[in-house]
Amino acid sequence: MPGLPRMNMSRARVLLVDDHPLVLESLRLLVEPNFTIVGSVHDANELLGRAKDLNPDVVLLDASLPGMSGFEAARRLKTLLPSVKIIMVTMMAEAISVSEAFKAGASGYVLKQSASDELYAAIESVMMNKTFVSRKIDSDVRESVEHKWSRPEGYSSDLTARQREILVLLANGRSTKDIAQTLKISMKTVEFHKANITRKLGVHTNSDLIKFALAQGITTL
Repeated sequence: MPGLPRMNMSRARVLLVDDHPLVLESLRLLVEPNFTIVGSVHDANELLGRAKDLNPDVVLLDASLPGMSGFEAARRLKTLLPSVKIIMVTMMAEAISVSEAFKAGASGYVLKQSASDELYAAIESVMMNKTFVSRKIDSDVRESVEHKWSRPEGYSSDLTARQREILVLLANGRSTKDIAQTLKISMKTVEFHKANITRKLGVHTNSDLIKFALAQGITTL
């Protein structure tokens, strides 16, 4: 795996959280040359139990942990250490997972398959109070995280239950055909609802639809 560049800024204190020993070792090898590792833990309970004593600047947190998800662990961690920066390090690239991470208080989102190339930049970014999203995440989702949706003047965000269902599926990358099959309605009906959604919200692109869904926290059915 390619090495990370040396940094000249003060060394951030990093806590590693993953339930797989080999992953923890891989993260340690990537992080250690440039940052100070204050500990490695294997589950959410251990993380929450030791967080205050370890006092990290940055936590690299697996989204899939036994017993308690990384998303819930992130929410609880932010109540214990409000200033800590959390970077999700996960295999999950779906919009719903990215949305959940940032709603839970994460500042960064790195795919495990990109960690060797992106961890340095992710840690550096969050330490400068910037958001970092893996380059392998769909560009519409990245755009939605980096540039929040704001309601155009004169437009409504009051969607019907069916419109919300369709918006969620659109935000998670589903095609019109897939949505029609999932909801057991015709493709023309899906297109009708999509047109009404865009008319209500005052948006015209899938990227803007995703921005709205993430901003409103409606990425799950």
